[in-house]
Amino acid sequence: MVLNNCEDVLMGEGSPEADPVVARRINTSVPHSARVWDYWLGGKDNFPPDRQVGDEIVKVMPDLPVNARAEREFIGRVVRHLAGEAGIDQFLDVGTGIPSANNTHEVAQRVNPKARVVYVDNDPIVLVHARALLRGTPEGATAYLDADLREPEPILKEAAATLDFSRPVALMLMGVLEFVPDADLAHASVSTLLQALPSGSHLAIAHSVHSPSMDEAAARWNASAATPLTLRTPEQLTAFFDGLELLEPGMVSLPRWRPEPGTSYRGRQVFQYGAVGRKA
Repeated sequence: MVLNNCEDVLMGEGSPEADPVVARRINTSVPHSARVWDYWLGGKDNFPPDRQVGDEIVKVMPDLPVNARAEREFIGRVVRHLAGEAGIDQFLDVGTGIPSANNTHEVAQRVNPKARVVYVDNDPIVLVHARALLRGTPEGATAYLDADLREPEPILKEAAATLDFSRPVALMLMGVLEFVPDADLAHASVSTLLQALPSGSHLAIAHSVHSPSMDEAAARWNASAATPLTLRTPEQLTAFFDGLELLEPGMVSLPRWRPEPGTSYRGRQVFQYGAVGRKA
């Protein structure tokens, strides 16, 4: 099933009209992070308020579309490593965003068709897209949960229908911790999820970091009435991996994490950082 844009999704099969609870939650008059990110990636799943704030932010931080593309490539490299060399065949991807090219299940199931992936997001438009597009291989499994990182217990309970928590799982937090500004709550949520995962599990994080232009971009975003975001330092991000074995090269600008021959932006500083750690 191919969907061309948000309007197609909202009018198509599985649309909110068939689910009044989802319909009441969709507000296209306020920008949303998943839709703005989609706009920066060159997608069509966004509305005028998303494009307006996206353009305003790019005026002060022209590299933000670079951040978005660097994060997509980072996800691909991380998942290829985890599904391949690390032998992980289960993924819990929290903060899915609007499906784009090379989603977690697509990359993982190209490496191992039996890989099982659970996506988690709390945006109703993401929910509609996920129902339509996030379909995996017959040998594996792909599921979507309408849930919130700040409430990890329901995530674990529902994900257990698809994932076997007695075996290693990769917890993917790509561009989502920014939207949990309370540091204690962010650490508690990540800790609760990690505590439920066995030895050999991995944590992967991508997150925007401070710079003068990123700080100004964040200020404009937070003034737009969208969900507030918080930037962190690389040191603050590394703290989420306390107690884990941080894989080389550690917490770095995304293009510098195990770059491949086709990795973009290898020679420039991207203020989107990431790392992967293993639970002993």
